[in-house]
Amino acid sequence: MDRIELTILKNLLCDETYTRKVIPFIESEYFADRSERLIFEGIDSFFEQFNRLPTKETLAIDIDKNPDLNEDGFKAVLSVLSDIAVDDSYSPPAQDWMIDNTETFCQDKAVYNAVRESIQILDGSSEFNKEAIPEMLSQALGVSFDTNIGHDFLEDSDERFAFYHRKEKHLPFDIEYMNKITNGGLSPKTLNVFMGGPGSGKTLVLCHLAANYLMQGTDVLYITLEMAEERISERVDANLLNVKLDDLQNLPKSMYDKKVEAIRAKTSGKLVVKEYPTSQAGAAHFRHLLNELILKKNFSPAVVIVDYINICMSSRIKMGTTNSYGYVKAIAEELRGLGVEKKVTMISATQVNREGFGSSDMGMENTSESFGLPATCDLFIALITTPELQDLGQIMMKQLKNRYADENKHRRFVVGMDKSKMRLFDCEQAAQVNITQEAADTPAFDATKFGKAAKKDFSSIQGL
Repeated sequence: MDRIELTILKNLLCDETYTRKVIPFIESEYFADRSERLIFEGIDSFFEQFNRLPTKETLAIDIDKNPDLNEDGFKAVLSVLSDIAVDDSYSPPAQDWMIDNTETFCQDKAVYNAVRESIQILDGSSEFNKEAIPEMLSQALGVSFDTNIGHDFLEDSDERFAFYHRKEKHLPFDIEYMNKITNGGLSPKTLNVFMGGPGSGKTLVLCHLAANYLMQGTDVLYITLEMAEERISERVDANLLNVKLDDLQNLPKSMYDKKVEAIRAKTSGKLVVKEYPTSQAGAAHFRHLLNELILKKNFSPAVVIVDYINICMSSRIKMGTTNSYGYVKAIAEELRGLGVEKKVTMISATQVNREGFGSSDMGMENTSESFGLPATCDLFIALITTPELQDLGQIMMKQLKNRYADENKHRRFVVGMDKSKMRLFDCEQAAQVNITQEAADTPAFDATKFGKAAKKDFSSIQGL
């Protein structure tokens, strides 16, 4: 009886319809026997180059050109070619059966190879670290033949029209301008990042968002790698209980319980705060946590907040094996990938670099450590604070990247900020005009990049 590998190779040589359906999903590493692997690589290469099936003779000629193949190796290849040779009397198996069994073969081999790579990681003979093992196994278990080969622009116009009129699920903010710039809120399967310097309010923004989504009835997971779980929960308490941080410790237990019960009665959402050591956890740990929360608490969050992205670890790359650009970009890609996999909204923060610290007009070039981070995320907002804004109890937000809407519309806007209660709130429309009007009226400011941009923004606001 033919082994499945030989049956696959035989049908790749004689059934063009089958070949077109399965060859994009088959990897040469799935063939353990070197001769079979060389034959598959020859078929794959020929089909990609000439868009038709090779013959046994052309395969033999191409494989014989391999400089790493000796005489004995070539004889082994010819032996396999003889075994898979077909003639006019050959009747291929039912195509559906072949496709199903080929898919099973690929899945089994992918899992086997992932387990073998995992063993090498544990032995220390792999470039990957052990935190990459869950992701490798998850990817292997997810191998499948995706029959969708793209959107036909003309034939699929009805589907496209339906998509245009389909209301996408958004998680709205309680801040007017945040909803304006995102067309109603954040979407699942996205990575949204706030950038600011130390003390600019990054954690305040994240805690406010956690509190806001909780009160909307949304399940939220807050992952902290900087502060203790209790410190984050304390900040959410200040926000929700409407009590200053400094006064929380003086709040009587009876009053505290009463306030918490009032919050519980107003929402069906849950908030879980999980602490990890700095730089000791990444997307693989977070994936495991999400799976555990489902099993142990029947808790499946719609929002995952990570505080903050630069002090996560990569689950694929060992620290020190690449520069900070590649490392932080890998972290961002893994977090966004986790959001896509789990269909959740990912929210995080990042630091500004030295040049951006204290700047009144940050740009993407001021991202700390890696420009690859803003290249990966869907929404990237700079948190700008100045002494004047602090005196007003405000913070300026500037859009640096926006996949939800036109980032040039409402590029800058101000939001009220109460640090004592860890809260954000809407400012009056006059504040939006004033912040740009003051800049526009300052002659010394006009020549700066921020001043010029502010004058432009002021003109757009006047036209509202």
